[in-house]
Amino acid sequence: MIGWLRGRVLWCETTGAVVLDVNGVGYEVQVATGEVLRSGEEIDLYIFTQVRADAIVLYGFESLEDREFFSLLLATPGVGPSTALAALRTMPVEELRRAIDEGDVKRVAQVPGIGSKTASRIVLELKGKLVEVPAKESAPPRASDIEEALRSLGYAAVEIRDALEGVDLPDDESTALRVALQRLGRR
Repeated sequence: MIGWLRGRVLWCETTGAVVLDVNGVGYEVQVATGEVLRSGEEIDLYIFTQVRADAIVLYGFESLEDREFFSLLLATPGVGPSTALAALRTMPVEELRRAIDEGDVKRVAQVPGIGSKTASRIVLELKGKLVEVPAKESAPPRASDIEEALRSLGYAAVEIRDALEGVDLPDDESTALRVALQRLGRR
């Protein structure tokens, strides 16, 4: 799975995607940024990779916190990548987190593509479950790598989060993945 890219913006699509030149390879990435990106600009993006039967889609985020929040939104029934991306394009993560924690369904429903029913579901599913994501310097990349590997095996983000809650994973990635799979197998 692709977890991070650094490259130069070749061009921006009208759909909100950018084509990023990474050492001569052009990656099309759906970005969740309110900023206007310019051709030639050098950027770093934390990537969420979605593998479907018909495509591999990359979603890019300016921070690890934004990528993790995107994953949480995807775990909510009725919320797909387009809706989660629209939420992060509409308001900063902190504002959305606050609206969810305060149960402000009207504020969440202001996101394009989210009606009152979906907003209520998001608040119901995520209220009280949102924690501050540590800054990227302190976030161990192996935990997110393990989560992405488990998602690629078909486990839902909610299953993974519940199974790994409070578990210290070993430093070795293969051992950590084995421990995670054992925990998921017990559920």
